[in-house]
Parts: sequence; C-alpha cells; structure tokens
Amino acid sequence: MDRADKHVLPVANLREFFKDSVHGALEKQRVAVEEQTEQYVVNLLTLFARSEALYETTPEGPRLKPLALMLCDALEAPSVSLRNRALQRLGDVSLFIAGFFAPGFAARLIDIDYHIAMGGRAYGALAESTARGSRRVLATVFAELAHKFQPLVDALNEVSETSYTHSDRDVLRLYEIWLKTGSKRSYALLKRLGVDPSAAGGTAFAH
Repeated sequence: MDRADKHVLPVANLREFFKDSVHGALEKQRVAVEEQTEQYVVNLLTLFARSEALYETTPEGPRLKPLALMLCDALEAPSVSLRNRALQRLGDVSLFIAGFFAPGFAARLIDIDYHIAMGGRAYGALAESTARGSRRVLATVFAELAHKFQPLVDALNEVSETSYTHSDRDVLRLYEIWLKTGSKRSYALLKRLGVDPSAAGGTAFAH
C-alpha cells in the first residue's frame, strides 16, 4: 500500500479513522493529553481533511495563507473574538501542516521549527485570552496544545507516515529536525534506522 492508497477511506469513517490513529500514535509516542485535547486534535484532522477548510479561495485558486499573514490578522483584529479566531486558525494550521507535511519542509525556505514556534505561541496566547471569557472551558485545551505542541507534532507525524519508507535523504532530514526541535520521535526513528544522534552535533553510525 502506498501513501495515497492509505488515505482512500469512506467519508463516514474518517473521524473514526483519525480517532483510532491519533490515540494509537499518542500511546506509541508516550504523549499523555487530556481527553478533550485529544478530541480537539481528532476534530481538527477531520475538518482539514476537506481541502476547502484548509485552503483559502483566491483569484489564483486555493492557497494556504502564510503564517505571518495569519499573525497579522490576529494582531490587527478589531475585536477580541476576531483576534481569538485568527489565533486559533494560526495554531490549527501550524499543527496540521507540521504534523502531516514535515518531509515537504526540506524543499522550503520556512522550516518546521517555524511552524512549531508560531503554532505553540498562538495557542498559548489563545489560552490566556480565553481563560476568563465565555470559552474558558477551552482554555485548558489550548494551554495543553501550546505546552505539548512538539510531542503532538511527533504523534501526527506517526499518523501521517504509517506506511512511509524513509530514504537516505529522509535520514538527513530527520537528523536536522531532531537538531532543531528536539523531536523524540525523530530521535527514535534515527536510532531505528541505524543512526545514533549525539547532543554534540555529530552522528555515530551503527553497524
């Protein structure tokens, strides 16, 4: 089964697929989150499985708005509610893109650590903003998303790459991700692939 085949699922089963996949990935990565946070991530994946929810319509066709512009939307929002909505969009898109498209960052100028930083800060600001408002029930969810953004990205990488075989180029990319983000999953994959990362910045290849 290739990567395209594994995504051909009946729409009615999509949420259940993500629910089982996310739960299994969190357990495998030993990431403990509250049930409400796990449900939020599952709902997010189900939503963004529809391209029209992820991309924005432009005269040139569907486009993904740059994170910097999403941040500007939040900073320039005329009300707290619109600011919070923009921050949530920024956090959600950052988590989804970093979780599902990490291999594609190798050919981009903007790297995965940028998405992790932007998304984590957006959720953190959102947690503070909603702590006393009508959405305060979600404040704890946003706070946990901010605090555990990197481990959650690792878990979503696990969901995305279930049937993916790593090439030599991917090994170098995994090492780069580990150096930049401290990803425990990248470290474990490198060890599994015969590469022993070291905190000193070198590698010792197992034989």
